[in-house]
This record gives sequence, C-alpha cells and structure tokens, in this order.
Amino acid sequence: MSNLVKEEVRHNVLWLTLARADKKNALTQDMYTALSSALQAADRDEKIAAVVITGEGDSFTAGNDLNDFLAIEDLDDSAPPFEFLYTLSRLSVPLVAGVNGLAIGIGTTILLHCDLVYASSDAIFALPFINLGLVPEAASSLLLPQQCGHLKASELLLLGDSFDAQEALQYGLVNKVVAPQELSETLEQVAASLASKPHGGLRAAKKLIKQPAEPVADRIEREAKIFARALSSDAARQAIKDRLTKKK
Repeated sequence: MSNLVKEEVRHNVLWLTLARADKKNALTQDMYTALSSALQAADRDEKIAAVVITGEGDSFTAGNDLNDFLAIEDLDDSAPPFEFLYTLSRLSVPLVAGVNGLAIGIGTTILLHCDLVYASSDAIFALPFINLGLVPEAASSLLLPQQCGHLKASELLLLGDSFDAQEALQYGLVNKVVAPQELSETLEQVAASLASKPHGGLRAAKKLIKQPAEPVADRIEREAKIFARALSSDAARQAIKDRLTKKK
C-alpha cells in the first residue's frame, strides 16, 4: 500500500484516505495502484460492508499529477489510472465518497461510480479535460448525461468551468451538502448504517441498481430470482426474525 493512500478497516468498513495534502492529493501512478489493490481486496472480502474514500487536508483530490501522468511511457488501458477505473466499474461493494475542497478531473468523475456522495459546502468541482486538450474519462461521457442530462453534461465537459457544492447537489452528483466540520460525522453515520445491513444484500442491490436499462418485465424477473436467493439466506432470515421480534 502506498504511504500516500491510507487504509483502515473500522467496523467492517474500509476507509481509504488520499494522503498527499501538500499536493492537494493529486494522484500518482503508485496511488492508483494502491487504490486498485485496496478496492479489489475489499471486493473479495465478504465481511466488508462498504468502502469510504476521502482526502486529507483541504482537498478531496486536485486530479492527476500531470508530471507523473506524462512520465508514463506506454499509456494504454493497462496503465494504473485505467486499471483503477476498470476496478471502479466492476466494484460490487458499496462505495461512499466524502468530498472536501477541490474535486478536479478524476476527483469529480470518480463520483459517477460512487453509490453515495457527501460534500462539504466549500467543495469545488471541475471537469477541465477540454482545457488541457484532452477528452472525458472514467466513462463520464456516458454517465454524466445519464446523471444530469445532455445539455448540462455538455456544459460541464465542453466548457470545463468549475462549480460549487450546491450546484453539484442540483446536478445530482452528490446526495447531501454539509458544513465542513460536519462531513466526518456524516460519513461515520452513513458507514455505520451500511455496516448494520446484511452485506450480501447490499452488494446484490448495488448490482441491480447498476444494471443497464432493460424492459420492466425483464427487470422484475431478474429481481425475483435474486430476491428468492436472498430470502433463503441466513442473513435475511435473521434480519426478518429480528424485525418481527422488535414489532412484538
């Protein structure tokens, strides 16, 4: 694990903290590799209920470390940044982001792969790829129009202007905006809530939510099969038993 990515498991939740505060948590190849490794391990560990990713200091992440990025000799889809993006797209465990300060480039596009996002009121977002002569990444050209509509996605990707936390909330990129001093407590509460749920159910629900569009009847059939398997699980039976006991 890179010393620039801190990893800690607390109460069945993996906390990943970008720890390069002096560089606004700009991401290097080693950091991408460390993140991919940690996420893949969490996905294999059925005891992990969720992953929370945050940034130290006054930023979530300022995006890619451009000098480090340009140093990649063979930039193809096996390079650490793209391996990280593939890992995100395949992740079965719920992913939560806590955004403080700057969330630039990948700092914003990573949120499109998160299941819950909480931002401090001082957060600043931007997708400046066009200003660098680059194109959108992390499937943002697909996911952003789905998230906030074609016109708004075009504005964000073609103009590359920054936007604040309230705008991110309006665009559907974050669940909630809180005061900076409340972000940590909010993440703790969300993590505790997720950890209290049946872990298999969380992963199955996430998979259904992430499924591509399909006819309603096909989705009902898909859900029914997974529902039936879930109902026979020990976790579901215990949860139902606990609920019935509580009602009595």
